[in-house]
Amino acid sequence: MRKRSQSSSISPNTSANESSDTLQTNEEAKFNNIIQIKRARRSGFVWLTLFAVIIYSSWTVHHYQFESLPVPLTADQAGKRGFSEVEAMKHVKALTELGPHPVGSDALDLALQYVLAASGKIKKTAHWEVDVEVDFFHVNSGASRLVSGMFVGRTLVYSDLNHIILRILPKYVPEAGESAILISSHIDTVFSTEGAGDCSSCVAVMLELARGVSQWAHGFKNAVIFLFNTGEEEGLIGAHSFITQHPWSSTIHMAIDLEAMGIGGKSSIFQAGPHPLAVESFASVAKYPSGLIIAQDLFSSGVIKSATDFQVYREVAGLSGLDFAYTDNGAVYHTKNDKLELLKSGSLQHLGENMLAFLLQIAPSSHLSKGKVMDDDRQSNQDTAVFFDILGQYMVVYRQRFANMLHNSVIMQSLLIWTTSLLMGGYTAAFSLVLSCLSIILMWIFSISFSALVALILPLISSSPVPYVSTPWLVVGLFAAPAFLGALTGQHLGYLVLQRYLSNVYAKRKQLSPVIQADLIKLETERWLYKAGSLQWLVLLIIGTYYKIGSSYVALVWLVPPAFAYGLLEATLTPVRLPKPLKLATLLMGLAIPILVSAGIFIRFANTIIGLSVRFDRNPGDTPEWLPSVALSFFIAVVICLTLVYLLSYIHLSGAKTSIVLSTCIFFVLSLAAVFSGIIPPFTEDTARAVNVVHVVDTTGRLGEKPNSFVSLSSITPGKLTKEIDQIKEGFVCGRHKVIDFVTFSVKYGCLTFDETEGGWNESDIPALDVVNDTNGYKRITQVVIDTKRSKRWFLAINTEEIEDFMFKVDSKEVVPADGKSSVDGWHIIQVSGGKNAPTRFDLTLFWAKNSTRQSHKMQGQEELQRPLLKLRTDLDKLTPKAERVLKKLPPWCSLFGKSTSPHTLSFLSSLPVKF
Repeated sequence: MRKRSQSSSISPNTSANESSDTLQTNEEAKFNNIIQIKRARRSGFVWLTLFAVIIYSSWTVHHYQFESLPVPLTADQAGKRGFSEVEAMKHVKALTELGPHPVGSDALDLALQYVLAASGKIKKTAHWEVDVEVDFFHVNSGASRLVSGMFVGRTLVYSDLNHIILRILPKYVPEAGESAILISSHIDTVFSTEGAGDCSSCVAVMLELARGVSQWAHGFKNAVIFLFNTGEEEGLIGAHSFITQHPWSSTIHMAIDLEAMGIGGKSSIFQAGPHPLAVESFASVAKYPSGLIIAQDLFSSGVIKSATDFQVYREVAGLSGLDFAYTDNGAVYHTKNDKLELLKSGSLQHLGENMLAFLLQIAPSSHLSKGKVMDDDRQSNQDTAVFFDILGQYMVVYRQRFANMLHNSVIMQSLLIWTTSLLMGGYTAAFSLVLSCLSIILMWIFSISFSALVALILPLISSSPVPYVSTPWLVVGLFAAPAFLGALTGQHLGYLVLQRYLSNVYAKRKQLSPVIQADLIKLETERWLYKAGSLQWLVLLIIGTYYKIGSSYVALVWLVPPAFAYGLLEATLTPVRLPKPLKLATLLMGLAIPILVSAGIFIRFANTIIGLSVRFDRNPGDTPEWLPSVALSFFIAVVICLTLVYLLSYIHLSGAKTSIVLSTCIFFVLSLAAVFSGIIPPFTEDTARAVNVVHVVDTTGRLGEKPNSFVSLSSITPGKLTKEIDQIKEGFVCGRHKVIDFVTFSVKYGCLTFDETEGGWNESDIPALDVVNDTNGYKRITQVVIDTKRSKRWFLAINTEEIEDFMFKVDSKEVVPADGKSSVDGWHIIQVSGGKNAPTRFDLTLFWAKNSTRQSHKMQGQEELQRPLLKLRTDLDKLTPKAERVLKKLPPWCSLFGKSTSPHTLSFLSSLPVKF
């Protein structure tokens, strides 16, 4: 009986334990089944397919947003009141057939006559209730001094400029003449190109647009002024001369500038405001809206070194408005390849229809005056506009004040959720967050390092340090592939560290078997990596909101949808739970909107950087040749770290990890092999390297001696000129043996030849700097006469360490008063250009600084090291026999490059010493 009793007393306990073990075994089995099912869904094929889908989706978004252009319309299809690209292209063809037409050229006179004749036809065919006034405006002289951008520290003097101005207004609304909208672009080109994109395409759009507007203007309440100016390529002087000297300029309440930084494609808004009226009106009616505040942020920050007439309208006249630009194929900018054959079909139709719809919306408005004058509150960025388009079909516009409220709301809610989560999770959650952030940091370090390392290697294995210019998609293999591998490697190291920490935490929990614990640790690690990605974007949103950066909307887009998807499908605040594998639906739902909004933008800006690399080195030889590739690789790595942070968190538990890494490596090796073998040339005839060929006559430091004459070949595209010289021959020697100071920039690496360079130029063209009076009283004052001989385009640098101020006269008229001048690197630049009848003699009065070095005692021979008082360069658009021979032998993958400060094909250098 005792044994039976003992047995019965043990039996229930044993049964309970067995039942508990059975229950635990069932839970473990159930959990194991879940794990196996989820793992099965993460097969290699599925994840490779997902990668392919994401890449294809990103490309599709870019193509639809930036490459999809409307069908060009004929005159019959557009109708009398519509816009026809076919008609506009006739204007582009006529202007480009004239060849390059820079300021002061006969070709520019012909271009002006063509635009004038086309304007006359518009006047004749206008609606009977519409007045069309055509003005051929001549400017004698003037001077511009801008306080921001690339012209800081310069005075831009101009003379003998001609513009054509077309004003369209209703006949029977007299007050319309007192309120006008300005549409502006420039007729002139640089000397190296016929300018199909920059900016004959803009002029053509304006002419066809004016024809259409002339049929609608009887219903307007505001006039529309079309300004066809000359001198934009010489420092925005055409816009300045109009806005400061023409009587109609005082009636303008809004300015629209049309520009080109490439050739064709979609003309997008890249600057707007400061008042949001213009961009809000455009967004509400544009048929194919295109515009990005990211471009405005980059342009205003100085990352893109350029300037447009819009700067003059905003800075000098205080106008608000819009700045449009064509940006496709930026590598052809200011080269021979800015030609009609490369202008994409549909480009003019896109801009023309958008502008026509915009003018029909804004010109009848009675609220135009609101966009002109802005008080301090409006200029405090509270009322500026944030704008961006979605797939080129819809434009989102909202005020900065609303952006601040929206961003702050999201930031506060995100911080609240994070705080609650960390409080519930305790020390373990806090430390897990720190380690997951470490994975983000490692991801950035490895990704940037891997990509930059390839950029540093490129000059060693390729004939050019920028071998991707002619084939932009080559950067996917060269930079994106190693950046992706680096990001995956860095995050995986963080993943292992975090997994190790969670292993120690879970080891204290005895409820689950070691096998189950190992799986739970991996899943918990995966979830922390996903959440760390949202924290990354939260930090960027906080920074962007604090500094009121308009493009911080991108951080908002990449933060909210993934966080919402996680909260909807994954998250729970219950501390007692078992982590589950992240759902594929969470990733797809979270990435859909970010890819839709920003994938095209990131690809677009990568293309823009590639185009800029052609003209990267403003002073040839001044920067390392690997720098543009490093800059591009850095951008690509940053984009990959920012956008793939969510996706990468899934890969560590994926069966496709090996396949993804292997396929990426193969793609990278193939791209590297293509560069090394030279199968893909870095430049082609249609995507050329930018070079300058200048016959230089140098009298610097040679007063009374024979001038030094040579031909200089240099390039603002990084890389040596060995391959080019091997084809040209002509006695060139390349290196850094002689620095050529062109006043506005210096050539520190280039190729020189002194063979047969004494012919083709006249000593009578050598400019003169003559001191006519030097008074050394209380304050030393020196009067200098500058004779540029035949040159109408010249540049003078004044040593501001010696000279406190100056006064400049043209034909005895004071053009630049002594009123205090800014300087850059100790020099103030006077930049002068004008038409064929521009003067060539000028009076310069110099007021010396009290602390001038002329008062100090120099050791013998030290004067030779002293900077000159004045440096002068004069240009002639003329080919000497030697320069002509060099240009004929120039390889087809090279093209002359022109800008507002680059020399023409014949330049004279001179200087005036401090002690004369």
